[in-house]
Amino acid sequence: MHVISRKSLNEFIKQKDRTAKPGLDRWYRRMKRNDFLVPAELLQMFSPQKVDQVGKLTVFDIGGKTAPRLIAAIHYDRKKVYIRAVLTHAEYEKGNWKE
Repeated sequence: MHVISRKSLNEFIKQKDRTAKPGLDRWYRRMKRNDFLVPAELLQMFSPQKVDQVGKLTVFDIGGKTAPRLIAAIHYDRKKVYIRAVLTHAEYEKGNWKE
């Protein structure tokens, strides 16, 4: 998959949570190395507890209850993943990302 853009991951790590680096790097490598054709294939790669479909967006739990959440729009037919937001758990819980 083509992930757009890694810059948002790096900015989150630098500005908000340096401890998120291993989890975000692991997520990025998994997405880049695979071409998912349908959501079911994505769920096979990631534990179902770590991925939720919320409308047209996919929410990834990067590493546990208080870990960051990555919000992405995935276009399986074009093999593209658009990162919409990387949020701390507190930011995610506020729900503003749904607007």
